[in-house]
Amino acid sequence: MKLWGGRMSKPTDQLVHELNASFSFDVRLYHEDILGSQAWARALAKAGVINAEESKELIDGLDAVSQEFETGKFQAAESDEDIHTAVERRLTEIVGPVAGKLHSGRSRNDQVATDFRLWIMNACKQLEQATTDLCQAMLENAERDLHTPMPGYTHLQHAQIVTWGHWLLSHFWTLIRDRERLANAQTSAAVLPLGSGALAGTSFPIDRVLLAKDLGFASVSENSIDAVSDRDFALDFLHACAAMGVHLSRLAETLILFNSPEFGFIEIDDAYATGSSLMPQKKNPDPLELARGKTGRLIGNLTGLLTTLKGLPSAYDKDLQEDKEAVFDSYDTLSLLLPVLTGLIQTLQLHPERMREKLSADLFATDLADYLVSKGAPFREAHALVGKAVRRASDNKTTLKDLSLEEYRSISKHFEADIAEIFDFKASLNRRNASGGTSEAALKKQLKAARKELH
Repeated sequence: MKLWGGRMSKPTDQLVHELNASFSFDVRLYHEDILGSQAWARALAKAGVINAEESKELIDGLDAVSQEFETGKFQAAESDEDIHTAVERRLTEIVGPVAGKLHSGRSRNDQVATDFRLWIMNACKQLEQATTDLCQAMLENAERDLHTPMPGYTHLQHAQIVTWGHWLLSHFWTLIRDRERLANAQTSAAVLPLGSGALAGTSFPIDRVLLAKDLGFASVSENSIDAVSDRDFALDFLHACAAMGVHLSRLAETLILFNSPEFGFIEIDDAYATGSSLMPQKKNPDPLELARGKTGRLIGNLTGLLTTLKGLPSAYDKDLQEDKEAVFDSYDTLSLLLPVLTGLIQTLQLHPERMREKLSADLFATDLADYLVSKGAPFREAHALVGKAVRRASDNKTTLKDLSLEEYRSISKHFEADIAEIFDFKASLNRRNASGGTSEAALKKQLKAARKELH
């Protein structure tokens, strides 16, 4: 059964059929295809194209097809080139010739765009929830050790003292933005193309606003040519997935480092690690490495579809069949990855004593510069003076904390006896009291904002 075979004088070449066919992957759209077809049957009846009895017969028949899919009893035919062909073929077998009226005024062009938008709208909801679950796990973990001190790093070098809670929440906020991107992709998809036909609209008096409401769309497309060729919503979805992949990869990379013996800040639970087939002692953070690795395919899916779209003329082209596998793959990747990372974060063990061992006096360098500013020195001068103190300590094979007051005074008269008060890690954290900082008050405020944002 071909939906377009009347024009042809000979059967489709078998290899052309295999190249053209998409049923193997777009079968995932069966639920959306049936919902869209049932809504179209109602719209046709309201427009007077078919009668109420025919509409009911079509809707009931589509329910029967849906049931076969749900129970695994649906049998694909070799001629099913896509999910739309398969559903219509089976509907015809169940209800007879009336099935041929369903496609009145409709094209596969606006049909597939409708199905795909519906699928992405639901996919966004599913990934938003999975992202929320991961954010919740991160929030709970951060709250448990909100004030546990640890070195902060830039360029993987000691920078300033931070806390575990502050560090983990820095990744929480990236995922909150990812969740917003998914919500935006859902909004982008919620525009109804059905009723646009192949490219010029339908000649039947279809109430598209009512049709949009029936299917859960927020609005209807304004231009029929744009409606069947627009895949911006798919790009928005893939961008949201790729951005999330980048953020998860950055989180994973640092957790891999923190889990290593060289850092020893955390330990991954055995349930979220693997071993070596040769080295009995190994405990490998494979889920985190896969989170890092799978980011490549998420970025690749976005890049691939962008490349597919870049040279297409307006209206529908068969190239657009390439949109679905990329979207399905990105969804599947994150659907598996997000719950694994949620469990990993929930079971993560911290080693606060190891974090404290790694706190060095170099972490006070910026505090010393701020101290000099408070004494009246311009910051650029203060920066240079503290740099000299760092060099002096290095030459003397000691630390900033262990330099004598006389040595500090030889560098600058701005240094006074109260410099000793600088070398206190808790005080250093609390000095950064501005919003978003590391003080107890600032962290409490950030935690409150995070809870509010999450829920």
